[in-house]
Amino acid sequence: MAEAETYKPRLKSFYEDSVRAQMIEKFGYKNPLEVPVLEKVVLNMGVGEAVNDSKKTQIAANDLAKIAGQKPVLTRARQAIATFKIRENMAIGAKVTLRKTRMYEFVDRLVTVALPRVRDFRGLSPKSFDGRGNFAMGVKEHIIFPEIDYDKVDQVWGLDIIVCTTAKTDEEARELLKLMNFPFRA
Repeated sequence: MAEAETYKPRLKSFYEDSVRAQMIEKFGYKNPLEVPVLEKVVLNMGVGEAVNDSKKTQIAANDLAKIAGQKPVLTRARQAIATFKIRENMAIGAKVTLRKTRMYEFVDRLVTVALPRVRDFRGLSPKSFDGRGNFAMGVKEHIIFPEIDYDKVDQVWGLDIIVCTTAKTDEEARELLKLMNFPFRA
């Protein structure tokens, strides 16, 4: 019986064929398992308008599900804040964590399709690393993703994207993401 061909994302194949070798050459890793890899991607959408209309978080969660290809979790307020009219345990956003195949597919779409659609895009900030090899970025409009039908959107929300890597330093993570075609500005 023939072994079934398993699906492998384009970006993962690119990493294994090209990026890993370049990382070993630049940083001189002794073991191939030492080479940093993408661990997970977390997408977070805060919905400030949820205070006045609780349906807004559900709409945002549906849009986030289309972008990620996975059902998001509603984030709830931990404590009440009277000045913002937020009550405890009120749904105020949505988040989703992508790993493995879905993560590679999302990063590929982000770099090749979504970021080039951003108006006045000058590149990602190379300073947005946290000191432990994780990269965070914000997108002002979630409509840059092709999965979102622009005509059916009544409100545009921002989106936080955090790319977690196994890199020990920011320099290693920056090089990894640069080799994976992230458009950092000079």
